[in-house]
Amino acid sequence: MDIILIPGLWLDATSWAEVLPRLEGAGHRVHPLTMPGLDAPASASSDIGIADWVAAGVAAVDAVPGPVVVVGHSGGGNVAWGVADARPDRVARVIFVDTVPPPAGSGISEFEVVDGVIPFPGWDFFPAEDVDDLDDVTRARTAPLTHSVPARVPADPIALADDARHRVPVTLLMGGLDRETLESELENWGPYADEFRAIDDVEVVRIGSGHWPQFSAPQRLAELMLAAIAR
Repeated sequence: MDIILIPGLWLDATSWAEVLPRLEGAGHRVHPLTMPGLDAPASASSDIGIADWVAAGVAAVDAVPGPVVVVGHSGGGNVAWGVADARPDRVARVIFVDTVPPPAGSGISEFEVVDGVIPFPGWDFFPAEDVDDLDDVTRARTAPLTHSVPARVPADPIALADDARHRVPVTLLMGGLDRETLESELENWGPYADEFRAIDDVEVVRIGSGHWPQFSAPQRLAELMLAAIAR
């Protein structure tokens, strides 16, 4: 199986480095992506939005034959869902890593823009439950791997037009939430709950990690990905 790995905000293809060996060892062809405009100054990235990131994901799908699995971490989940919307006949499964399928018109989040781009805000910016499993050594090792993202990408609304995306099987690998807790929280998220309920085949699996399991629990993340692909 070809697996397209889409990183979250601020991360590039190397963020999947500790996950790749297990996936490739299981016989899969793995394609980690670096998204357009990453680490580029505003002069080169101001026109890049979420549609360009989705287009990059679609291009990765189109570059390989046969069915593919698309994995999206965090904000990369919006991209992965956009890819499924654009190529529902090619995507065999979408795996969301600590994020949920976005409804049409939603953005990722709002972050401070500095010099026309959005720099990584640092590990201390995030809630404790997201980063408590990243020890000091891991934080020091991974922070230099982060890059600024184009200012438009996190705030741009995602365009979704084909309800066939709801027929694509979905696995949500959630850091700390099981299905019952996630569904309870989604009830407060309006259209996110509607999007979740519209999916025909969706499973929720708790990783038992923070928000960056590719750094804190890469082997468990890889094993859960393989289990999802094998379904």
